[in-house]
Amino acid sequence: MILMENQNFLQQRATWLKASDLHEFYDSPLGMTAQRMISEHVREIWPDVSGMELLGVGFPTPFLNAFRSEAARVLMAVPVYHGITHLPIGNTKRACLTSECELPFPDLSMDRILLVHVVECAETLRPMMREIWRVLSGNGRLLVIAPNRRGIWARLEHTPFGHGRPYTSSQLYRLLRETLFKPVSKTSALYIPPAKSRMIISSAPAVEKLGKRWFPALGGIVSVEAEKEIYAVTPLGQGTRQTGYATVTDPP
Repeated sequence: MILMENQNFLQQRATWLKASDLHEFYDSPLGMTAQRMISEHVREIWPDVSGMELLGVGFPTPFLNAFRSEAARVLMAVPVYHGITHLPIGNTKRACLTSECELPFPDLSMDRILLVHVVECAETLRPMMREIWRVLSGNGRLLVIAPNRRGIWARLEHTPFGHGRPYTSSQLYRLLRETLFKPVSKTSALYIPPAKSRMIISSAPAVEKLGKRWFPALGGIVSVEAEKEIYAVTPLGQGTRQTGYATVTDPP
């Protein structure tokens, strides 16, 4: 079953997906290219977030800057296993280090939620998805990004997409349906090989266009956009939950 964890996966999570490692990757030429390709992919799905409350869960830092000038607020929730990080997009923006299954936000408070670098390494996947369901507004949208099980990026360990639990789009669909979301679209991105060659990196835009047209199943990441099932019922006893978190802001 796709939600089961194993010892090898736990070891991978312990040696990777720390905030410092993720920052280091996204500061590299290959990481900056991956960031650009995925950011453009997210923008295609969400072309307008004007006045919306936007939440990123996992390690969404590289993909939030495009929205800072138009969203009402851009927030970030980083699971504790990623470690301390900061959100470099101004004093009015916030980041918090928190339990993945106890998000410090009110019910129905978020218009858009982006999950990236989290479903493949979540310690408690189902409770986390229930928390996402709780804070997403009734007409909000969720976008889940995960390493593509069929792509080459998931097979190599020198990028964060080669660690944790990769997914096919069908597996993401199933996960969302099982956690009371209704998938509305699925797409892929990141078609360049995960190589450090300058020639490959410089050809990324052209390769991305070719991949989307001719090899849609072979992208480095798969994504599914979903809305919540509005008839779903919040479990009894949720009012007794206790949330602890640390707010992290940029230094002056």
